[in-house]
Amino acid sequence: MHKTSTAVLAITLFATIAAAQQPTAPVPGGQFPSAQVMSTVPGDALTVTHWYKENVYDPNDSKIGEVKDVLVNHDGKIDAFIVAVGGFLGIGEKDVAVPFDAIHFTNKNNNKWYMVMNTTKDAMKAAPGLKYDRTAMTWIPESAPATTGANPR
Repeated sequence: MHKTSTAVLAITLFATIAAAQQPTAPVPGGQFPSAQVMSTVPGDALTVTHWYKENVYDPNDSKIGEVKDVLVNHDGKIDAFIVAVGGFLGIGEKDVAVPFDAIHFTNKNNNKWYMVMNTTKDAMKAAPGLKYDRTAMTWIPESAPATTGANPR
C-alpha cells in the first residue's frame, strides 16, 4: 500500500510540475512542445518529505498518527493529507483525510520541526475512515465497495 501511494504521489508531483511548465494542448501537427526545465526552485518551496510518512501530534505532544498520503489537486496545490491512526504495525489502522490547513508545523526544543493538529487521537479514530481503491487510484469511504474495471482517468 505504501509503495503504491508513494508511486502515485511521485507520478502526480512530476505530472503536476510538467503540466505547470508546458501547455497541455499539442501544437499544430499533433506534437507537444519540448519540456522546459528549471535551473532553480522557489526559495520557500517545501518538499513532500516534510509531510509524507511523518508523525502528527496533538497540542499536548501525544502522537495522533502518521501522514500516509498527500493529495494534490490538478492545480498542483495540496488539498488534503491522509493520516493513519490507531493500530499496531499497520493492523487495525484507520486512514482519515484532513484538510491541508489542519496541520501546522511547530518547533520542538531541539529545533526539530514537527506537525501538530488541534485534535486528539480518539477524535481521529471516531472520524470517517477511507481506503485506497487501487483500480480507481483514489481514496474512497471505508464502507464503499471497491471499483472494478479500468481506471476512469
